[in-house]
Amino acid sequence: MSSVERPASHGAPERSGERHALLTQYLGHLAHERRLSANTVSAYARDIESLLELSKEAPIEKLLVHDIRRFVGQLHGKGLDARSIARRLSAWRGFYRYLARDHGHTDNPCLGIRAPKAPKRLPHALSPDEASRLLETHAEGVLALRDKAMFELFYSSGLRLSELTGLSPADVDHGDGTVRVTGKGSKTRIVPVGKQALAALSEWLTARSQVPRLVPDALFVNRFGGRLTPRSVQQRLKTWALKQGIATNVHPHVLRHSFASHVLQSSGDLRAVQEMLGHASISTTQVYTHLDFQHLAKVYDAAHPRARIKSGGGPASAAPKRSGKG
Repeated sequence: MSSVERPASHGAPERSGERHALLTQYLGHLAHERRLSANTVSAYARDIESLLELSKEAPIEKLLVHDIRRFVGQLHGKGLDARSIARRLSAWRGFYRYLARDHGHTDNPCLGIRAPKAPKRLPHALSPDEASRLLETHAEGVLALRDKAMFELFYSSGLRLSELTGLSPADVDHGDGTVRVTGKGSKTRIVPVGKQALAALSEWLTARSQVPRLVPDALFVNRFGGRLTPRSVQQRLKTWALKQGIATNVHPHVLRHSFASHVLQSSGDLRAVQEMLGHASISTTQVYTHLDFQHLAKVYDAAHPRARIKSGGGPASAAPKRSGKG
């Protein structure tokens, strides 16, 4: 009988309390020792709660490898996608590592278990023309100047949404043309800022003084002077894009993806793009090489005489469709 299939005993409520107490302590460790953000800690809490639900009242230390495999199968059977399953497995492994370090648990049943393979999804990116159309507009009014500065900085420096909303005026160095960013895991990096973004930021900083009750350490504030929330930035960008006639769903990550793919297409320097994006692993950045290849493949199909379909002895105007297999 599996460790999670045995009948519940009279001690089940006590075990449940112990399990949740361990989870509470782990979340405290993530928040205070590892200093992860509140959103990240909440995500860990949800993922580990799912482990406690799947294992019913079984003691955490009694779970075996085949139990975890079965849980993965159950999640997959319920329609959970491969990326979400992989994230949960990662959270479970981290929980067991903590239990081994601080609570004397000896086994980590999650080691060596992989989530189902996820289909490769390429991030959406604007074309250079769309990016120009989004940003090359005259901004009138304090809030419009703020929005233009935000979106110029997004595209100029490839920031994450949380990184942008966490900026203070002191983080922008106009002399060096850089911005100091605090990213995932409270890691700090210095990222270049383009001339147009610096000009937009200068205009916004001048107009910013007109906003009442300013939060001093917030670079981007709302009309009441408080720090702008990520949700507000998303809504403002969507509205701005629609006004500029861009029909696709433009959200902050689209500008980050556009920054990465456009810089890579121009420079081919994957390591530099990795550093500017703040990716811990270059494998995360390598997805943009696929975007770059798609761009090059379209150019090749349209321009190279040997890539075009011939009819009647001459090259046709239409290029053959690529299967995506290589």
